[in-house]
Amino acid sequence: MKFSLFLHMERYQDKEYRQLFEELCELAQIAEQGGFDKVWIGEHHGMQYTASPSPGQQLAYLAAKTSRIRLGAGTFIAPFWDPLRLAGEAAMLDVISNGRLEFGIARGAYQYEFDRLVPGMKASEGGAALREMVPAIKALWQGDYAHEGEVYQFPTSTCVPKPQQSMPPMWIAARDPSSHEFAVANGCNVMVTALMKGDEEVADLADKFATACAKHPEVPRPELMLLRHTYVHEEADREGWKVGAEGLNRFYRHFLGWFKNESPVTDGYMPPASPESVADNPEFTLESLHRNMMVGTPDALTERLRYYESLGITEYSYWTDNTLSFEEKKRSLERFIRDVMPRFAA
Repeated sequence: MKFSLFLHMERYQDKEYRQLFEELCELAQIAEQGGFDKVWIGEHHGMQYTASPSPGQQLAYLAAKTSRIRLGAGTFIAPFWDPLRLAGEAAMLDVISNGRLEFGIARGAYQYEFDRLVPGMKASEGGAALREMVPAIKALWQGDYAHEGEVYQFPTSTCVPKPQQSMPPMWIAARDPSSHEFAVANGCNVMVTALMKGDEEVADLADKFATACAKHPEVPRPELMLLRHTYVHEEADREGWKVGAEGLNRFYRHFLGWFKNESPVTDGYMPPASPESVADNPEFTLESLHRNMMVGTPDALTERLRYYESLGITEYSYWTDNTLSFEEKKRSLERFIRDVMPRFAA
């Protein structure tokens, strides 16, 4: 099993952006030194709690500050992009990083962003752009290509520069069976997350991926990456899990507020769902978050990771977004590197 780090600049109060960026870079450098295979940064707009309008910019900077770790856009949001522009910007990142690009793409999720970047489009309709974007990007990376689709149209053109890799690995964020099948049929790796749900959801996602692979035996089996919030505490601190669970309760109340898109937004801040509003939702209890998220001791997390391996998951992505302080995030990441990863060494 490979390991990757997934992170954003989380901002919940008036902390300097430069400090947040320096902290993000330090975590990425710790991950490289610790043996992580990739670092992933996503795309979000106008939202302080995931301040990340351009993963390519951040990854280009990290390319100069690292030497080995692969640099993943996790993910570009297809409906927000023109294929020619995205193909070229991604290829330039691959050149800058000397062939370390991992190209992740998704249909998008937050209606708040769609209302501002593609007015009139529902977030649920973003899949049409994704399905046209994937083959278009691949073709543009290879040479001349013209496209006449329902979403995009352009005359014969090509990507300049070409990527350093002949074909950078492409990843698709998938949940429903059709998106798994589209990814596999198009030779793309798959990224999944169970969000707040437990390992039964992980098993279901892995089964959807396996079913898609079985339908396309002509395609070499792609990689399957699982993204989960992760917090590691010392074995001796039996109550240490509460720190991680409390942080994730706050994170998912922010997530719920943005996903429901019902509250006013001021300067990129939206009030999180209140504790009272989620009191009857069992997924928000600290015990549920402890059980469902990767929150626990090194021994407990190792056992879960062995199970994920048995499901066919080839990469585990350690998700740092959790509302906790940089110092707490750093301690948890260092514990994971020291006490968990050596048990999976080849």
